[in-house]
Amino acid sequence: MDEKLKQLLEKQQNIIVGNHSAVKICTWTKKSIKDENVCYKEKFYGIRSHLCCQMTPSLNYCCNSCVFCWRPLEFNLGIEINNENNPKEIIKGCIEGQKKLLVGFFGNEKANKEKLEQSRDPQHFAISLSGEPTIYSKINELIKELHEQGKTTFLVTNGMFPEKLENIEVPTQLYLSIDAPNKELFEKIDKPQLKDSWSKLNKSLEIFKKLKQKTRTVLRITLIKNLNNTDLEGYINLIKKADPHFIEVKAYMWVGFSRQRMQKENMPSHEEVLNFSKEIIKDYPELKIIDEKKESRVVLLGKEDPDWRIMKF
Repeated sequence: MDEKLKQLLEKQQNIIVGNHSAVKICTWTKKSIKDENVCYKEKFYGIRSHLCCQMTPSLNYCCNSCVFCWRPLEFNLGIEINNENNPKEIIKGCIEGQKKLLVGFFGNEKANKEKLEQSRDPQHFAISLSGEPTIYSKINELIKELHEQGKTTFLVTNGMFPEKLENIEVPTQLYLSIDAPNKELFEKIDKPQLKDSWSKLNKSLEIFKKLKQKTRTVLRITLIKNLNNTDLEGYINLIKKADPHFIEVKAYMWVGFSRQRMQKENMPSHEEVLNFSKEIIKDYPELKIIDEKKESRVVLLGKEDPDWRIMKF
């Protein structure tokens, strides 16, 4: 890894694990430990924030250069990882990194000591910190190993590798990001590096529908004001193609390196996210609003099925 990139990531409180992985404590994990609040994923799905490990096996490896990404895009490392570490090494390194990052909380008077002690042994692995996780060639082995260790897994993909998605070791929850309702906006916003990327995304959406019987599936729409909050028909066509259990409509947040490419005005309010969600429902009445979290500016849509919503971990 480029030494400048490594220093930059470590300054942002990432612990580098091996040659291509990393772990970072999420803001909501910190808040939960201090009994201040919890992540919307806990409210929506029961994923306990203080037991969540936010990590990636593909640090800064991605096939897109999304304009809203918080990463420094000039350090994009491409789509091939050399000298890959094995899953057990990555998991062990991430847990050790999590413990190291939590040390300071033992001197924090606000910390819930029981939660803090539990957080040293994370149970939920959010494979979503940075990069495209399916670039890691052993992603199936990583998911399987986590499950064998009694952990739950939450994989976020951009759908650019449908052939890998078709043969994925199904995680506890599978996210697929759709950042644009049509090809023109997709190429403008995601800036894909691969040929036929729009076709690849649509193929992944078709595969997503098949995976619905095996795991909980969620489409995530990152709503960017004055950029992709348009073409409702396009979004609905994509949603119908994937037929997920749930759709998250979440505001773009003006954070990290995205501030060099976007304007603060591109960040919609929760009310704007809610209104956009209502417009989707108006044209797709089978869906309804199931939940929302104002602090995170996110709304959950679906054809509510309690058996798939809150899973007991």
